Amino acid sequence: MPRFVALLALVLLALPTRAQDRGAINGYVRDATTGETLLGANVVVSGTPRGTATNTAGFYALASLRPGSYTLTASFLGYRDASRTVTLEPDATLRLDFELTPEDVEQAEVVVEAEEPIEEERAVGVQQVPIRVIQQLPSVFEDDLFRSIQLLPGIKAASDYSSKLYIRGGSPDQTLILLDGTTVYNPTHFFGFFSTFNTDAIKDVRVYKGAYPSTYGGRLGSVIDIYNRDGNRNEVAGMVSLGMLASRVGIEGPVTAGDARGSYMVAARRSTLEPLLAVLRNTLEDDAIPESFYFYDVNAKFGLDLTSRDRFSIAGYAGRDEVRIPFAADAAFDLDYGNQTLSLGYTRILSEAAFATFRATGSRYFSNPTGEVAGTTFQRPNEIVDFSGRADFDWLPNRKFEAHTGVWGGWLRLGLRNVFDEVERLNVRIPATYLSSYAQTVWRPTPGWILTGGLRGEFFGAGDYFRLSPHLQIERKFGDGAVVQLAGGRYHQFLTLISNEVFSGFDVWTTTGEGVPPAYSDQIVFGVKTRLPAGFRFDTEVYGRTMRDLFEIRPELQDVSGLDYHELFRFGEGYAYGAELLLERSEGRLNGLLGYTLSTVRRRYPNNPGFVDFFPPKYDRLHDFTAVLTYHLGRGWSLSGAGTYATGQAYTEPTGRYMVDNLPFIPGDLNVLVSNQLNGQRLPPYHRLDFGVTKVGEVLGADYEVQVQAVNVYNRRNLWFYFLDTSENPINRDPVRQLPILPNVSVTLRF
Repeated sequence: MPRFVALLALVLLALPTRAQDRGAINGYVRDATTGETLLGANVVVSGTPRGTATNTAGFYALASLRPGSYTLTASFLGYRDASRTVTLEPDATLRLDFELTPEDVEQAEVVVEAEEPIEEERAVGVQQVPIRVIQQLPSVFEDDLFRSIQLLPGIKAASDYSSKLYIRGGSPDQTLILLDGTTVYNPTHFFGFFSTFNTDAIKDVRVYKGAYPSTYGGRLGSVIDIYNRDGNRNEVAGMVSLGMLASRVGIEGPVTAGDARGSYMVAARRSTLEPLLAVLRNTLEDDAIPESFYFYDVNAKFGLDLTSRDRFSIAGYAGRDEVRIPFAADAAFDLDYGNQTLSLGYTRILSEAAFATFRATGSRYFSNPTGEVAGTTFQRPNEIVDFSGRADFDWLPNRKFEAHTGVWGGWLRLGLRNVFDEVERLNVRIPATYLSSYAQTVWRPTPGWILTGGLRGEFFGAGDYFRLSPHLQIERKFGDGAVVQLAGGRYHQFLTLISNEVFSGFDVWTTTGEGVPPAYSDQIVFGVKTRLPAGFRFDTEVYGRTMRDLFEIRPELQDVSGLDYHELFRFGEGYAYGAELLLERSEGRLNGLLGYTLSTVRRRYPNNPGFVDFFPPKYDRLHDFTAVLTYHLGRGWSLSGAGTYATGQAYTEPTGRYMVDNLPFIPGDLNVLVSNQLNGQRLPPYHRLDFGVTKVGEVLGADYEVQVQAVNVYNRRNLWFYFLDTSENPINRDPVRQLPILPNVSVTLRF
C-alpha cells in the first residue's frame, strides 16, 4: 500500500503547471431563490470551446485563460440562463458566482445559445435524476426516489412491492449507495415497498449504471450518489404534506455566525397507515395484515460559509421500521430494522484551479428479525457499524487537463447471530479496517478527443486482501451534436448481502474473511449520445460484464454450529450483457423519456449441488420498455404518466417431490421439491400504467400542490409468484398477485 500511495504522489507531481501570465475564473452556481448550490450546472465561455460543469459542491473552475474580456453563461435544466461579462487581468484569479432564477413552466421553452460541449452533459453510463421530475410522477402513496430510478433503462424492479435496484445484471448489494458521502446499507422502508430517501430533503441524485470512475469503489456494478439539500440561505421556509401512507414536515432557513453565513434544513416523515391497517384487520380475514406497524425517518443538514473559500457542513439521517405480522394462529414475525448516518464535511478552494473536500462519516445498519412458529422461536440479528474518513482533491490547471485524487479509509464491524429455539447456533463478529486511494486524470489532446484514466487501490482487513482497480474511458466528439464513448474497468466488492425479496428486514450482510476472497467484475460499455432538434436527446449504450468469486451463505445449511467461516459460503460466477436505448426531452410543455433495455443475466455456483449450471436469476428480463411523460397544461395544471412492459420473471417449476423425516431442528416431515431446471420457466409478461394530475398554485401566501393519481390504471393484477401448498397431493399452485388499481391523493403546502 505505501508503494501505491507513493506512485500516486509521483504522478501528481509530474503533472503540468499553469502557463505564466494566464488567469482563472471560478465560483459557485446557486439557485437565486433559495441559495442552494446547483450540482452539474454548465458554465461556458461564449464564442469559445471552453466550458465546464460544477462539481458536487456546486463549484466550477476555468483556469489558464489569457488576459482579456470574456462573457460567461451559466445554465441548468429548469432555470433561466445567466450571463456575465468580465475582464481578466494577467495572473489574476477572478471569483464569479452565478445565481440562476427557476424557469416558469408556463413560459415557452428556453433556447440555450451557449451550450456546454455534449460530452460534459452526461458521461457514459451516468444519469442525473432531477428531483422535481420524481415528485411529479404517479406513485404508490408516496413519490419515491428508487421507484423513479427503476424507470430508467438498464434498471429493474423485482416487483411492485420492492424498491430494490437491479442494475445491469447486478443484485442490490452490488450498488454503492451514498448519502452525502456516507454509505447507506439498507435504504428501504415498509418491507422494501419504497426507499428511505425523503425527496423533500434531496437536492441531487446521480446514477452510475456501470464502468463508473475511479473516484468510487467497493461495489461490483454501480453507484447511486445522493446529496441532501443545504437549506434556504435567503429566508425561513417550511412545508407540510399529508398522504395516505405517510405525512411529511420540513423547515429550512438561513443562519449567521458573526460574518459567516449559512443555512439549515430539517425534514421528517412518519407513517400514517395505521388507521387503514386497523380497518383492514377488522374487515378482512387475512392473517398477513400487520398487528402493529410504524416507520419514521429524519434528515437534517447544517452548513456555514466560514470564509469565501471555506465551507463546513454536518448532515445526518435516522430511520427505523417496526412491524409485527401474524401468518397463522401459531406463527408471527417481528421486524425491527433501520439506518443512522452522520457526515461532517469541509470544503476549501485551495487555489484558482484546485478544490478540496474532507469528510468524516459514520453509518450504522441494524436488523433484529424474530419469529415464532408452533412455539419455536428464532432470531437472526445483523449489524454493521462503519466509521470512515476521506479526502478528495480536484485540480483543473488548464482546458486540456484535469486531475482528481483522494484517499478513503475507515473501520467496519459486522455482527451476525443465529438463535434457534433459544440456542445460539452462530455468533460472528468481524472487525475490519479498510483503505482505498485513487488517482484519475482527464486529458483533452484535441477539441474532439477526451481520454480519462484512473487507478484505484483497495485494502480490506477481513482476510487482508489488497486489490487494484483500473479504469479507462475514451470519447470522440463529432461537432456539438454527437459523441461516441468507450469505457471499461475492473471492480471489487468485499461485502455481500443475502437478500430476502419478501421482507427487506430479513436481509443479512456478510463480509470477506479467511478463505472467502472478494468478488470482482470486469466491465465494458460502448455508447453513442446525440443531441436532436427541439430539445430531444437520443442515447444508445451496449454493455457487458463478468462476475467472479461471488460469495453467498449456503441456502441448504440447517445447522451452522461448528463450521469454519469459509464453510458457510458457496462461491459462484456470472455474466450480464445488453443494450439500452433512451429518447429524452427535457424542455417545453411536453417532456419525458422513452427507454428500452435488451439484456441477459446468468449465474452459477459450481460447488453447490443444483446450481452448477448457469441459470437466470429471478430479476433477469430479456425485454424492458418504459415511457414517462409530463405535459404542462398551463395555469398550474399538469398531467403525468408512467408505463412499463417487461418480460416475465424467471421461476422454478417443480416436477416432483419426496419426503424426509427425523431431521434435526425441523419439526415434522420435510417436503423436498424436485425440478428439471432452476428458473427454467417464466411468469407472464409484466405491464402497468400509472397516471396523475397535479395542480399547483398559491393560497393565503403559501404555495400548494394537489396530486390526484391512479396506480395501475387498468387494474392489471401482475403475477408476483406461485405459492405451493404441499399439504395437497398433487401440490396445489396458488398465484400471488401484485398491486390492483390504487388511488392516491396528497396535499402539500409550502410557506
